[in-house]
Amino acid sequence: VQLQASGGGLVQAGGSLRLSCTASGRTFSRYTVGWFRQAPGREREFVAAIRSVGTTHYADSVKGRFTISRNNGKTTVYLQMNLLKPDDTAVYYCAADGSLILSSIPYKSQYDYWGQGTLVTVSS
Repeated sequence: VQLQASGGGLVQAGGSLRLSCTASGRTFSRYTVGWFRQAPGREREFVAAIRSVGTTHYADSVKGRFTISRNNGKTTVYLQMNLLKPDDTAVYYCAADGSLILSSIPYKSQYDYWGQGTLVTVSS
């Protein structure tokens, strides 16, 4: 599965961005899709995920500000990011896996497929 992440950019604190993740040639109907981010000098961390059944999961740091969703055709997964903070500055990656159990969702090592990343910069 080849993933393509897009939608990053420069935004002021308090602003919004929407990231998109698409899979080439297939749908996400049978995959858990997650978003992770990596800031300079830091480990890649879990942000949010949506399972094939549609349930969603979020890191505590983004709850209430970020929303993960997918389109009706399940070809694109979105990450709507509101009330952005400078601490949200990072390269954001989408990832997918077809066989994740619930407890594995936050762990980057459990995802088999990764996109190339898109840079989000939040200025203060």
